[in-house]
Amino acid sequence: MLDVSVDHPDFGKSFPCTCTLKELASGRIERLERYSNLGPLTRLTFDNLQPKGLDDDPRKQSQFQSCYEESRSFAENPVGWLVLTGPSGCGKTHMAAAIANVCLKDGIPIFWTIVPDLLDHLRTTFSPTSDITYDDLFERVKNAPLLILDDLGTHSSTPWAEEKLFQVLNHRFNAQLATIVTTISMNELDERLKTRLKSPGLSHELNLKTDTLTSSTHFIGMSEEAICSMRFRSFDVQGMNANKVQRDSLKLAFEATQSFAESPSDWLVLVGPAGSGKTHLASAVANRQIISNRPVFFASVSELLDQLRPNSDGKRSKQMSLDTIKTCPLLIFDDLGMETATAWARDKVYQILNYRYNAKLATLITATDSDMETLDIRLKSRLEDPKLSNVVPIGAPNYRGGQDQPPTRSKKTKK
Repeated sequence: MLDVSVDHPDFGKSFPCTCTLKELASGRIERLERYSNLGPLTRLTFDNLQPKGLDDDPRKQSQFQSCYEESRSFAENPVGWLVLTGPSGCGKTHMAAAIANVCLKDGIPIFWTIVPDLLDHLRTTFSPTSDITYDDLFERVKNAPLLILDDLGTHSSTPWAEEKLFQVLNHRFNAQLATIVTTISMNELDERLKTRLKSPGLSHELNLKTDTLTSSTHFIGMSEEAICSMRFRSFDVQGMNANKVQRDSLKLAFEATQSFAESPSDWLVLVGPAGSGKTHLASAVANRQIISNRPVFFASVSELLDQLRPNSDGKRSKQMSLDTIKTCPLLIFDDLGMETATAWARDKVYQILNYRYNAKLATLITATDSDMETLDIRLKSRLEDPKLSNVVPIGAPNYRGGQDQPPTRSKKTKK
């Protein structure tokens, strides 16, 4: 009982003491741990996971750290699907268990299962001596608030096994239930499973480590370390003293680039004043491709043209194939318009972008409002073609502390 006056609404009511509340909380965590099926994996947390992994290669350390930070973010808000990929021993299971343990402490029920064990258990439930029925186990896996499937792809691939796994993932896909999957690679998985695991807008892949990083990744005008430091989670959508209209434009640009980064296709054009965050968002897209071991060509337009421009003897200063730029799966052109004043520069940029326009290759371009207005009409018409290009205006004050800028508006924006 609380020591309150007789006219108090809580007079005469019973309330648990602090010790009882602690016991109840402790009991709830124990029940959640029993349900979770984590067993000894409760020892695997973010505190004992090396943020940069165990590799000595700085590039792979940066890759692992990006995955570590995004996993922590997912643990704080487990929504959607997270697919952890990489070779055996790279830390996938530890990272998945660390997420699970955060969720357990937050009172979120999770169910952990190793895929080959799950399939064995499902087969065993057909036995009349089984302690749990097939339907009970299958429903628990299908409907757990957060399901973690460890070692997908290490199971024996039979029609029955593939059908059971598809039923689980398809149900969770349709119900939009939070799911974590660890697998060495998605390349060898059943095609139906891959379509669910690679679903844009729902599923996000984190590649913890690759034995051979893709040779189709290039950076010109910015170091890989600088690009890897510009992540979506470090982008401030509130801006620098921005008003509501300006913050809304930043949020729209942030969401558009996040969606583009997950499954790059068509063209995305970010237009806004200097210092409004365009390069940060473009770098975050490139960083996401590095994490997923997908090819990307990131180039500051002025620096790229310097490498393509012939010397006095008619040779290029550095070996750079124009075909490599034209045909790469994803091209990011930062600061278009800064160095297109000469006829030679305009023609080179037009050759690259016209090829990609006709081939409908994924391209991200950043430009200021003034540069867009003065672009070669041939380029401008392609950048603003609503059938291919999504032009997203950013109207925000300079993050570097410059003068406030009025919101920018685009004549044509793809909805």
